[in-house]
Parts: sequence; C-alpha cells; structure tokens
Amino acid sequence: MFRKIEKKLLAWKESNHKKALLITGARQIGKTYIIREFGKKHYENFVEINFITQPSACAIFDGDLDAKTVIMNLSAFLRDELVPNKTLIFFDEIQECPNARTAIKFLVEDGQFDYIESGSLLGVSYKAVPSYPVGFEESLQMYPMDFEEFCIASGVKKETLTYLKDCYEKSVAPSELIHNKMQDLFKYYIIVGGMPEVVSEFIESHDIGKVIEKQKDILALYRQDISKYSKKDKAKISNVFDRIPSELEAKTRRFNLASIDKNARLREYEDAFVWLKDAGVALPCYNLNEIKVPLKINEQSRLFKLFLCDTGLLCAMCLENVQFEILKGNLSINMGGILENVFAQLIASNGFSLRYYNKQKIGEVDFVIQKGSEILPIEIKSGKSYRQHAALDNVMNVAEWQLDKAIVFCQGNLEKEEKITYLPWYMVMFLNQDDLDESLKVKLDVDF
Repeated sequence: MFRKIEKKLLAWKESNHKKALLITGARQIGKTYIIREFGKKHYENFVEINFITQPSACAIFDGDLDAKTVIMNLSAFLRDELVPNKTLIFFDEIQECPNARTAIKFLVEDGQFDYIESGSLLGVSYKAVPSYPVGFEESLQMYPMDFEEFCIASGVKKETLTYLKDCYEKSVAPSELIHNKMQDLFKYYIIVGGMPEVVSEFIESHDIGKVIEKQKDILALYRQDISKYSKKDKAKISNVFDRIPSELEAKTRRFNLASIDKNARLREYEDAFVWLKDAGVALPCYNLNEIKVPLKINEQSRLFKLFLCDTGLLCAMCLENVQFEILKGNLSINMGGILENVFAQLIASNGFSLRYYNKQKIGEVDFVIQKGSEILPIEIKSGKSYRQHAALDNVMNVAEWQLDKAIVFCQGNLEKEEKITYLPWYMVMFLNQDDLDESLKVKLDVDF
C-alpha cells in the first residue's frame, strides 16, 4: 500500500550527516511493512533483525558496544557480508534490546551503514536503556493511513485527487458528482479507519462485519500491551482507554475523571494519560487560554479532550451499531464525537498539534491550529445546519486576536463567505503542515 511517509524516508536517506532513524507510532499502523519495502527498494542490501522473533539476537549487544565488535557480531549472526555504504540495517522491536539502542551512537559514528529502528510502545518506559543515543538519532512519528492514502488504496485515480487539490487551492467547488462520491468515501473511512490490515480487509471483502472483527483484534492487542508494558497503574490506564468513546460523546467532550471515579484527581491519573499518549494510542487535544501566537504557551495542560489514534477502532469500541448509522448518512449530533475524532486523527497526521478553545462567554471551537504565524480556527459540523457557528463567530470578532481566516468542515460543497471557508469533510487531506516546511527553505547567498 502507498504510504506518504516513504517520501520522508527517502529524504532521510539522501541527507548529509545522517543519524539513525527511529520510527515511532502505535501498534499495527504498518511501520515494519513500510520500512521493509523502503529498504528493499532503495538499498542494494537490506538486513532486518526482529528482537521478538529472534530473541537470540540480543546477544549481539551483550559485550562491548564499540562499532567494530557490534558489526563483527552482526555479520556473524546474519551469516552474511555487510556491504559498507550500500546496506540498510533495520532493528525491529528494538524495545526488547535496550543495549542495541545504546549501541546506535557508536554505529552511527562509525558511518559504514544506515540504521532504522522501530518497535512497539517506544515512547513508554518498559526496559531501561543504559544510555540513549542523544544526538545520533532522529525520530519520525508515524500514524495510521490518512484519508488520502485510504483513497489511493481504494482505487481513486491520481487525476481525481489532483483535480480536488486544485479546487481546494483555488477555492472552487468540485463537481457535485465527484463531491458526493468523495463524501461517501469519507464515511467509509470513518468506519474503517487507517489500520492497514483493516483497510486491506475492507478493500478485499467490503464486509463491515469482517472489518469490525479485525478492529477488535487490534483493540485486544492494545489491552494486552497495557498489561505487558505498563510498569504500574495498569487498571488506571485500562480505565482511561476504555472510557474514551463515552467521554467523546459527552456534551463537552472534555475528559472527565469523575466518570471513572467521583473522587479521582488528575494527578493520580496523569501517568495513565501520558502512557497512552506516548504509546501512540491516544491523542490529547489541549484547551487554550487565548488564541494568540505561539499557541503552545497558551495551552492549559489540565483541560483536554482525549481522542483515539484511529477512527475505525473508536467505532468498533462503541456499543451501538454506529457503523450502520454512519453508512445511512446519519451523522447527527450524537455522532459528533466520532466525527471530531476523525479530524483529530487527520489533523495530527498532517503535522499539526491538537488544540481547541472553550470559554463560557465565547463558546467552543473544535480545533485551533497554527501554520507558521497564521492561526486557523476550525469547526467540524456533522449536520445540515453547518452555517450556524456562534462560537466561531465570537472568536473571529475578538479584535485583539486579529483572526482573518477560519474553516468549517461540513457535508456541503466548497464555499467562501467573508472570513469563513466551508470545506467538505474530505478536503481535510489538503490541510497540510508539510506545505509550510517547504516554504521555510531558503537559498543562502553569501557571495558578496
């Protein structure tokens, strides 16, 4: 399956002064698959060691960790020659071998080979790493398949996506035929989500029952991970994880600990929230004091919503038959939490930090993102009355904040109305932070 992260992997390969690349993200999002495909496609030699399926490989790093010793042990273990400057070495499930993580510093300094590391729950404390390779390792966060990747996997033509992006950039409404088909496809994405195994099942069978079974298997795996990898507070982490769907359906969607225990205090559960975030399972979205640049310093860390990393998994966790309702187009107010979760997932995978704004006198704006020096308030509308957005209007009218653009994602087609642009749900795939990264590249001319 096509994954956009391959472009970033290629940029890493071609960079000068290369570090080891640590790819993080939740379980079952396709990390191993894409690294393996990338290695075979772009390197003359690709070798892979999985520390779970090959536990004896940990012995490679039992003794001295200098590059010469480790490379000699590697070649002996693999029973193959490692060709300098032409080989990618992939350490998978590296959390099972902390010494391998420490050795990365010396291997990168040696410079003969390229290294990619990946594994499950690398963000959480599981086995102590003797010494992290600070300065010799760069991280790349990976997410489930986004909507554009889902479209490509589903057979949407490249020309169609190019046409839609052109409409987005020029603020021109797409044809009604394409618009309706894309909105339907977006509803499928809400149900299926972006886990590659689940997407493959949907494309092959179009059987939602089989899709849900795959999703439940992944959820069971996540619960097993909590039991295996969390050193403490297993019950608290499980409780928070299981409460995510119902908290998103609450009126404010803000996570309320009283729903777990009326006497619970945030400091008692703080480690549970951090664990789920670091595991890539949950996406926190923080409330803002003010909508001013930089947004980071205006975050309220104790007021947040908690989204699940994948919309399909969220649907599978819901007790009601929400899949059937969504397929019928019934994305009414009681589906608002699910729709917000989709956008949280896609906004995060597009490179933005998740924040929202909620104050009693103004109301709540679902998301507020920062793109360079520009701030963009975003509302997500599930119903047909998407032109009613009192909180968004209030925010735009705060003179001190000087906001001149806002977006409402809705069922309707693209439309502009003064400061507000109405975009169909599926156009969230074009709201990308990477565009900003390109614009920040400058040509340095010191020839004067």
